Amino acid sequence: MKKMKLSHFSYSLPKELVADRPSTHRDDARMMVIHRESGEFEHKKVSDIIDYFDEGDCFVVNNSKVFPARMFGYKEKTNAKIEVFLLRELNKETRLWDVLVDPARKIRIGNKLFFGTDEDSLVAEVIDNTTSRGRTLRFLFDGSYEEFRQKLKRLGQTPIPKYLNREADTEDDERYQTIFAKHEGAVAAPVSGLHFSKQMLKRFEIKGINISEITLHVGLGTFRPVEVEDLSKHKMDSERLIIPQEEADVVNRSIDNKKKVVSVGTTTMRALETSITTEDKLKKFDGWTNRFIYPPHDFTIADALLTNFHPPQSTILMMTSAFTGYELLNKAYKEAIKEKYRFLSYGDAMLII
Repeated sequence: MKKMKLSHFSYSLPKELVADRPSTHRDDARMMVIHRESGEFEHKKVSDIIDYFDEGDCFVVNNSKVFPARMFGYKEKTNAKIEVFLLRELNKETRLWDVLVDPARKIRIGNKLFFGTDEDSLVAEVIDNTTSRGRTLRFLFDGSYEEFRQKLKRLGQTPIPKYLNREADTEDDERYQTIFAKHEGAVAAPVSGLHFSKQMLKRFEIKGINISEITLHVGLGTFRPVEVEDLSKHKMDSERLIIPQEEADVVNRSIDNKKKVVSVGTTTMRALETSITTEDKLKKFDGWTNRFIYPPHDFTIADALLTNFHPPQSTILMMTSAFTGYELLNKAYKEAIKEKYRFLSYGDAMLII
């Protein structure tokens, strides 16, 4: 295969195909099925996915929970409106957070930012510049850690993607979480998991299809733009990953029994490719991963991938291309545009088998 560059992952996405709202029911979304061996496409619904798998197969899902990471405040003295996106808690005791601010040019070290109203408010001080848009904030709060986190929740909003050009509402609060969401820490939903409903899980259970849960807290690493033409020079931001032993055991039983392992989403695929034994099994993990996968890449654990339709030049498109095959995925995206599939986070799905 030729050496892949950033420009190989450009395509023209019609604006009208970008989904601005979720489908009426979680498993109602359309699903393009891509057969890697034959190169054939099928047009189905997500609820049909069970027809492709059998007893003993295993779906691996990401149970990370999105927290209300987007906050709107104002700057002292000037009252300029500032948007703060909470990325990562750096220190519980000192209330230190790694954040993105917009507009970044208006913020300097030592500035104070105010959030909320007099009755329910928070103040933060800018103490460091970490990147061109990034800052470190110290929240000035005297109460307990639990009270502080509750206040962040009240003042924050569900961080729906910025390209939607609207503020989150009550529908987003529920629909921008997967039904697996348990461990809070993500700043974006693992969107392939949004397609799963409780009814689907009941059907899985009846058919004997297993679910294994890992936790990868989606951070900026998944979404930071690639700014270098040579993909080998791109550095992913680290994201927190936990694979418990008992969940790895579920996956490894399917491998031992020559059953299929399905990665639900690209975040899950990154997790599966991060922690592998010398016998090509999944092993437990508790740490950080900055794994960046792009073509060519030999995948070890998963036999199939359920994913959404991704933006041009994104790291998640590159990983999907590595799994599907570059030419075949290009063909699939042209087909999806022709068939008017819905793209991006609230959009339709593709199953690659």
